[in-house]
Amino acid sequence: MYKFLAKLNKLILPSLTKQKLDVTKASKWQKALLAYRYYITIRSLD
Repeated sequence: MYKFLAKLNKLILPSLTKQKLDVTKASKWQKALLAYRYYITIRSLD
């Protein structure tokens, strides 16, 4: 299930690292998006 979500995230959600986002200056929704993508990615690797 997590592998599917990781592929779906890659297709749909914006890549904030490619936009050179500074995490210290990120808004709350950008931090939430980063945390969500991190969680799904870590779970898909297991």
